[in-house]
Amino acid sequence: MNLSFFDQFMSPHLLGIPLILISLLFPALLLPSPRNRWVTNRVSTLQSWLIYTTTKQLMIPLDKKGHKWALILSSLMIFLLSINLLGLLPYTFTPTTQLSMNLALAFPLWLATLLTGLRNQPSASLGHLLPEGTPTPLIPALIMIETTSLLIRPLALGVRLTANLTAGHLLIQLISTATAVLFSIMPAISALTACILLLLTILEVAVAMI
Repeated sequence: MNLSFFDQFMSPHLLGIPLILISLLFPALLLPSPRNRWVTNRVSTLQSWLIYTTTKQLMIPLDKKGHKWALILSSLMIFLLSINLLGLLPYTFTPTTQLSMNLALAFPLWLATLLTGLRNQPSASLGHLLPEGTPTPLIPALIMIETTSLLIRPLALGVRLTANLTAGHLLIQLISTATAVLFSIMPAISALTACILLLLTILEVAVAMI
């Protein structure tokens, strides 16, 4: 019984072939790109407006040199949002519950950000390793602590994201199982757990979007 709760986090297979690539590509099929001969409708217009507004808000704090990151950041955000929301549907697989995928996405972006900062603003980037006003005896220890914190950041964030999504999916499955089991025994308690399940699902939708 305990193993069945974790079956949802196993990569799906068909005839021994992993279907993780299909589960990653499927959300992109739901967002078709417009063509020259395609007449826009309300859905495509709303989609374009949401992408434009989100990208604009994302790029406002950056100067013009940082706008070159707009395409990759917007694409990554839409990709993660799609697979996280689709993963909340019953009998679906959420690729972002895999630590390997989160680390594969986090490490290159972290490394690119770090190298870009060291190349363009080396003094400011290295200055973050030592807070202003630090007493002289604490300088070596703080530099080592900040360097270690910087190096393990993608691992720490990847583990935290994986744990948040995994815990949410487990809670939803546990409460939904309790609701189904208690329906014929104690309908009142089952209705209460169903309300809790609804609130938890709303919370998980917010977590998936964040």
